[in-house]
Amino acid sequence: MISTKNLELDQNNVPSSWVFQYYLDLPEKLTGQNVRIHSIFNPGEKTPSMWIFVDNESREYKYKDFSTGNYGNKIDLIKEIFNIDYSKSLFKLLNDYNKFILEKGKYSIEIKNHAKYKVDYCKDRPWNKLDQQFWLQFNIGRSVLEKYNVKPLEYYNMSKEDDDGLQTLQITNPKIYGYFDKDDNVYKIYQPGHDKYKFIKVNAHLQGFDQLEYNQPYLVICSSLKDAMCLKSFGYNVEVIAPDSENTIIKPYIVENLKSKYKKVITLFDNDKAGHAAINKYLLHFNIKGFYLTLSKDLSDAVCEYGFHKVHAQLKGLLCKTLKL
Repeated sequence: MISTKNLELDQNNVPSSWVFQYYLDLPEKLTGQNVRIHSIFNPGEKTPSMWIFVDNESREYKYKDFSTGNYGNKIDLIKEIFNIDYSKSLFKLLNDYNKFILEKGKYSIEIKNHAKYKVDYCKDRPWNKLDQQFWLQFNIGRSVLEKYNVKPLEYYNMSKEDDDGLQTLQITNPKIYGYFDKDDNVYKIYQPGHDKYKFIKVNAHLQGFDQLEYNQPYLVICSSLKDAMCLKSFGYNVEVIAPDSENTIIKPYIVENLKSKYKKVITLFDNDKAGHAAINKYLLHFNIKGFYLTLSKDLSDAVCEYGFHKVHAQLKGLLCKTLKL
């Protein structure tokens, strides 16, 4: 039998604000305010019903989900997310917090001031031969692009706030693509070859999540939507998703839910420092193994440089090895 006496004492040293920020990946830092988010117990809801609040008596953060009635403290949250008992929740809490402290002490985190972009309007246009030529160099056909709701844009209007104040721009270019969610709201603008505004993130979005059909045994978390679509075009029996970037870790409760729906979940990230770090993070936090191609920096670049057949020869072997097939 596991003794939790000492663990109960130690868990008091873990800030409840950290627990909710870490496991729920909240959009803002908790500094005493209340926050309302979409329920983790009712994923399909349209109106946020889950409150993260400071309990008046304990002065600790707790949660209350008004759509399901779920209520509890930081330990209850971990129990619910990972479907584990009280003792295992305590061990997980301390283990994850210790890893976080060690990483924080080992690596310096650089915080940059990013300009804030707001895409006010997008005008799409029909696909043309230039679009097809661009995407086919990555072995991505129009049917895949349409499945993942990628559309060519004639132009978009953007307001940008930086040190010079608020600016309004209309952007036109022969190659502009919008990434849209299931409600047809644009969440990212992609402009190939544009140095300054190659990617404009409009909203946070787990790319490919809307397209999951849960009809394949394996799920691959990729470094980008372009790599995810490229992998999907190979015709393997896998489904694909991609976070906003390799530096963005998917929310733990989403990862655990996905792990329960697939025989195995793995990662495919870039062959660079950031990609290797991301592979290690998913292995460390979620026990999810990963791999990268050695032919090039990422999958889509490899296909463009070496062609479908040469990449397929390496990719299939690495997939089978990582999945232990």
